[in-house]
Amino acid sequence: MFTASWTASPQLPSEGFTPNWSREGFWRQSLRQVVRLSAGGGRVRVRLSHAYGTSPVRVAGASVGRTAVGAAVEPESLTRLTFGGSGEAAIPARGEIVSDEVRLAVAAGDAVTVTLYFDTTTGPATFHAQAFTTSYRGEGDRSADTGGEDFDAVSESWYFLAAVEVDVGRTDAVALFGDSITDGFGSTPGANRRWSDALAARTGRPVLNAGIGGNLLLNDSAWYGEKGVWRLRRDVLGQLGVDTLVVLLGLNDIGFSETDEQPTYRPAPVVEAEELIAGHRELIRQGRAAGLRVIGATLLPFGGSDHWGEHAAKVSHELNEWIRHSGECDGGYDAVVDLNRALADPADPDRLHPSYDFGDHLHPNDAGYEVMAEAVSTIL
Repeated sequence: MFTASWTASPQLPSEGFTPNWSREGFWRQSLRQVVRLSAGGGRVRVRLSHAYGTSPVRVAGASVGRTAVGAAVEPESLTRLTFGGSGEAAIPARGEIVSDEVRLAVAAGDAVTVTLYFDTTTGPATFHAQAFTTSYRGEGDRSADTGGEDFDAVSESWYFLAAVEVDVGRTDAVALFGDSITDGFGSTPGANRRWSDALAARTGRPVLNAGIGGNLLLNDSAWYGEKGVWRLRRDVLGQLGVDTLVVLLGLNDIGFSETDEQPTYRPAPVVEAEELIAGHRELIRQGRAAGLRVIGATLLPFGGSDHWGEHAAKVSHELNEWIRHSGECDGGYDAVVDLNRALADPADPDRLHPSYDFGDHLHPNDAGYEVMAEAVSTIL
């Protein structure tokens, strides 16, 4: 029985937050990507997505293995991937493919390296903008290389890679659905210190990260992904082995109208609590229809950030109060975790505690993400 052990939510090719290769794509190049698994097993398979493609993408070769250092792979673990028995495959436009399973012993917390070789032009690449870890590119077919010396270009995004699935034999995966706070902004790059990583370590359960930096509950964005009420079906409900959904979303819907710093929203829609509550109810409805336990998380304090203002304060307080008490009415959350209070500064509850503040008064640091994971672990 296969379960998703790692996921990344697909995004439209865009400039993103840091330089990336999504718009230029790949040609006669190998792409090597490193991901950290939240569950282990004896067999592995890989899911590739071209959700935003307009024509098929040919994969001329692919491999997977346990990560060594940097772009290097442990030699004895490097394994060729096939798709329907063939070493070549095409990812359909607006679709996905899943590799055949291969024998590869992996444990929870292991990093694996997936290499894809593209011998023809891919065009713009479906990707995930903020990986907070390094991906590598090399010229020619390097899918059988165990060394990393020929991968001479780097990026901090993932491309085409949507999931790694393992035969863990369990169906108790937890999916975290949110924005940059779930994506891991503010955590130490390359250290796997997101709250999804911390939660997997604390619980021993598969934990899937379905966060997208800048994502909104109610509106689409060129940079920040499709709205949460639409993408939930693909990014969470379509994943194998999930039985619990944790929702932490809505802060950007509230805060983008307070700042001029958002490149794709000028002006941003001004939303009210009632609209956000309706969006949360829709996520709950979809999750329940799929048989999931749905947990609501209150928005973190963000006073003093560029998202804060009089209207943002009012709406965030109203939304958090509804989340806290939503279980008392039909269509509310099955359980609630009050992350707002867990991370608040006692001297000013509208602000993050200084010990947990990455520095922008909006995102937690590594310690803050640990506190979030601890709070959620108590109700799983």
